[in-house]
Parts: sequence; structure tokens; C-alpha cells
Amino acid sequence: MSNPHNDNTARRIRDRLLPDVASDARPQTAGVLDWVGMENIEMPVRVRDVDGELQRSPARVTAQVSLDRPDTRGIHMSRLYLALDRVLDAEAISPCLIRRLLREFLDSHEGLSGRARLRFDFEMLLRRPALRSDNSGWRSYPITVAAEMDADGPGSRPGQALRIELGLALLYSSTCPASAALSREAIQHRFRETFGEGSVDSKAVFDWLGSEQGMAATPHSQRSRADLRLLLEPSFDDLPIAGLIDALEATLSTPVQTAVKRDDEQAFAELNAANTLFCEDAARRLQSRLSVEPRIADFSLRVAHLESLHAHDAVAEASRDGRGYRPLADFGTE
Repeated sequence: MSNPHNDNTARRIRDRLLPDVASDARPQTAGVLDWVGMENIEMPVRVRDVDGELQRSPARVTAQVSLDRPDTRGIHMSRLYLALDRVLDAEAISPCLIRRLLREFLDSHEGLSGRARLRFDFEMLLRRPALRSDNSGWRSYPITVAAEMDADGPGSRPGQALRIELGLALLYSSTCPASAALSREAIQHRFRETFGEGSVDSKAVFDWLGSEQGMAATPHSQRSRADLRLLLEPSFDDLPIAGLIDALEATLSTPVQTAVKRDDEQAFAELNAANTLFCEDAARRLQSRLSVEPRIADFSLRVAHLESLHAHDAVAEASRDGRGYRPLADFGTE
């Protein structure tokens, strides 16, 4: 039950004309500012999984607008926050939602701002089946959604009305092709040392291959990471996060696993043997797949193979046309 005294106090405060220093006072030093706003706003976001089901994830949000009037001291940060709180609580992130939010940022700062931008950083949980057994487990994928919108007026840049970018990271296994070839050659020599020239008994060879003697060498593998920044076509209705993760993991062929039994681990070893990868191979596989994706207008990717042979990493970077692409996601929390 509400307290009448508190209600009356709140009403009196609302009815008072409170000072607005940001709007009323002139700046101590005049100047146009590229961006003003908030970072690390704690809010939940709603996203859709591969089945179209909504999941809710805690996020860190960045919301900013340009300050194009050098004679104005500040922007209305509370307007940005309240718009986020109202919209994100009601529906899933989509190009339509992002466009609407950025438009509201600009409309609420009409005459002050010609550009607005947003960034969401969150983890997307997807349940992944084992390769052969009936088990499954959860994988958490770090996701970034960044967007910029320009309006007509001061500070705007014609031709760039709305840009939306999806950033994601994938973990996978990479088996070195050179190490695999050297391992096969070592096994060949061990075989010749053991059985010599001429015909051999197939059962003896079968038993030898299953023994420790038959494993003269093993290729080195390592956990590897692909970081991608994808400029999306804003005309699509949804953000294709889960679907793109599935497609790109299938392209790499060796994504890291969750729950595994021995038959799953064997299947994983077979996938690694069939998909040996230099960092250049992994980068080109992803480049080829992204280049034919109709929802992606441009992209930048970086793969890093965290070497088990060396103390350093092997890395490769690629874009659609080899000229590079500067991500929107450079702003905000990394």
C-alpha cells in the first residue's frame, strides 16, 4: 500500500521546475564532440536460438550520440537509457529494433545530434549434440552487435543511413598438415623397420597398427580461435546469429565439443585427420563461406592457431576483397 506522504512529496518534486544544467548552461569550452553517451549499461537482451526460441542474456550496452552544437553543454543521457530499458525488455534484438532505437536517440536529440550508435556485448548459449553418442552440452559464444545511424543535418554523413555489424568468436581444433605428413612418414619407416620388404601377414599388420609400436608419431593439434566482424544487410528481419554460427562451424569442420564419450572422441580425431588446417586454410574456408552469404555485405576475420609446437601463435586475417574492413565494433567495451 502506498504512503500518502511519499506520494505527495513525489508529486511536489515532479511539479517543481528543476534546473537542467546540461541544456541551460553554456559549455566551459565550446566544441563539437564526436560521441557522447554511456558504456557498460547493464541490461538483459533477448535473442533467438536455432529453433527460433527466445533466450534472455545479460548484456553490456553502449549508447551514444554526436554532439554537433558547440554552444550546448551536454546531451540527455537519461533519454538514451529509458529508451533502451523500454524497448529491450519487450522484444528480441533485430535490425528493426535497432533502427527504431537509433531513430529515437536522434529524434530525442533533434538539433543536437546528427549521428547515433549502439553496441551490445553478451554471451549466447547454444546446446550442442555430441558427434556420435546421445549426449549434448552447452557452448557459450561471445557476441557483439554494433550499429550506427546517420541523420540528415549537422554531423551526418550522406549515404550511410544505417550500418549493423555482428561480431562473434568461434573455437575449433586445428591439426597441422605438415606435422600430419611428417607423422605418416615416421610411421612408414617404423613399418619398414618392423616388417621389412615383401609380403606381410595382414593380421600381424592389423595387430601392430593397434599397438604402441604402430604409433611412431602423432601430428600436433591446438585449440584455435576465429574472430569475425560481419557487416549485415539491414533489410533482413532478424539477426542470423545462431544460423551463422552453425554454418561457420560446419565450414571449419572441427568445432570444440562439450560432453564426449570415447566414440565421440574418436569421431573428433577422425574429423581432425580429414581436415588438417594451416591458419591460411581456416581463414580461406571462412572467407569463401562468408563471401556467398546474402545477409553479409562485408566482413573482416582473424584466425589464431595457439601453437602446441611453438611458443608463438600462427595467425591469418582476411576480408571480402583483400582490402580490409574497419569494424564498427571498435568502440565500446572489448
